Amino acid sequence: MVRLLEKRQRTGSILTIFAIATFSLHLSAIFLLIFQGINIRQLSLRKPPNFVQLIDGKPANLPDVERQPEAIRQFVSKTMTSMFNWSGKLPPQSIEEVTQPQADAGISISTLRGGSQKVSTTSWIASFALSEDFRKGFLSQIAEMTPPEVFSNNPRQVISGQLAIKRVYPPEKIGLGKWRVGMVADLIQKRQADNRTIVTRFNKDLLVRAIDSFAEPQVDNTTVLQKAIYSVRADQLEIYEIRNLCLIDEYNNQNQDINVCGNRQRTDSFIK
Repeated sequence: MVRLLEKRQRTGSILTIFAIATFSLHLSAIFLLIFQGINIRQLSLRKPPNFVQLIDGKPANLPDVERQPEAIRQFVSKTMTSMFNWSGKLPPQSIEEVTQPQADAGISISTLRGGSQKVSTTSWIASFALSEDFRKGFLSQIAEMTPPEVFSNNPRQVISGQLAIKRVYPPEKIGLGKWRVGMVADLIQKRQADNRTIVTRFNKDLLVRAIDSFAEPQVDNTTVLQKAIYSVRADQLEIYEIRNLCLIDEYNNQNQDINVCGNRQRTDSFIK
């Protein structure tokens, strides 16, 4: 009888140890799954690295707010040149359209004075390089500046416009991920019939800041305009303010410096 009781006690002890060990393994597995889940969530929330194309065309993995000075200058030049590209033609999307471009019907924009006027499609696409709070007012003023004759089908009335950039100053860092870039340029409008030209000085200070990267669009599910907009934002920079640029000497003086214009307050109009 005593041996039978001892055998039952030994069996009960082994089952108890086995149950405790199994429970401990299950508990460890639960904690391991929770730990892995937390790590996976942190990875999903982590911002992807910013790959910025340098002057030589090679990509560089830079910190979130760092940009190469020449890349900033090229961004400013490309954006402002596209903004004032009033050719009356759409950007070519094929080899055939390079030699036979399609007419640009323009895009209607509500103006600050009320009503609506048209901007070129190139200007509208380039405006996505601006911050969202600045873009609407900027486009409104571009619409007021753009001659309706840009979209005319009458060759004797057609007017074209382009921005001739004379100089873009090296970016001056004004904060974390923010720069000020001076630009000296002329806005040239030409009537095609008689080559009559109007030249307006366009000397501006542009405030630029770094922006976060974003996912690439799905090629099969995007339109031509959407692809163009993604291309504009791919530089991971945006212009968030434009001010008048004051010069000590004439703009054709290569030794000129940027002069402080009063207290450099922001004005409602970016046109000098």
